[in-house]
Amino acid sequence: MSQLSIVIPAYNEEGSIAETLESLYAALQLAEINHEIVVVNDNSKDQTLAILENLQQSIPSLTIYTNPGPNGFGYAIRYGLERFKGDIVAVMMADLSDNPQDLIAFYRLMVDKKLDCVFGSRFIKGGSTHDYPKHKYIINRFANTLIRLLVGIPYNDSTNAFKMYRKNTIEGLKPFLSAHFNLTIELPLKAIIRGYSYEVLPNSWRNRKAGQSNLKIKEMGSRYLFILLYILIEKYLSRNDYLKK
Repeated sequence: MSQLSIVIPAYNEEGSIAETLESLYAALQLAEINHEIVVVNDNSKDQTLAILENLQQSIPSLTIYTNPGPNGFGYAIRYGLERFKGDIVAVMMADLSDNPQDLIAFYRLMVDKKLDCVFGSRFIKGGSTHDYPKHKYIINRFANTLIRLLVGIPYNDSTNAFKMYRKNTIEGLKPFLSAHFNLTIELPLKAIIRGYSYEVLPNSWRNRKAGQSNLKIKEMGSRYLFILLYILIEKYLSRNDYLKK
């Protein structure tokens, strides 16, 4: 049976991390999925690490790493992607925004159809968002429409962090360039233009109950653009050097 790894970056998530991991572990146990939960503490300044260490007593599949630096959302995920042990890996958030039942649906689809990737979309039939700030929603739809048109793909939620990959797919997407939230588009866009198989499932997203989002739109705009330009250069100028072998 395949082992599923879930990589979760965590920075100052003391208000959400316990409920996130307890609900995730309960769902995976009920579904009888062999798994490991890999949380990367990104040098939190609150009680996140202490809470994680306490949770290991009740969640035996929990592995904790502390990213010594450099720090940032992308760096934290990359730290976990270098260390997970499963055959399949998913990236999820620490703030209760992702639904464990969606994770289980992703995993079953990937195994049943032997896919390289499964991507989530909040903006197709069956997908949903709850308490999404209006200004972020508008920016999200503009950015995703731009990506879809420029890259020439049907997928409409590239910025969604909730995605799943096979281990050999992750290896085929290296080296990673993104240090921050732009990693959310680097991974799927590379996978698509390099010829890895994928399907899209609807997923739900809920705004965090506690803490603050670390996504600063003004700071991220140029970083997203950098990755998008790289993807376009690779797609149109690399002469297929990076296609899946």
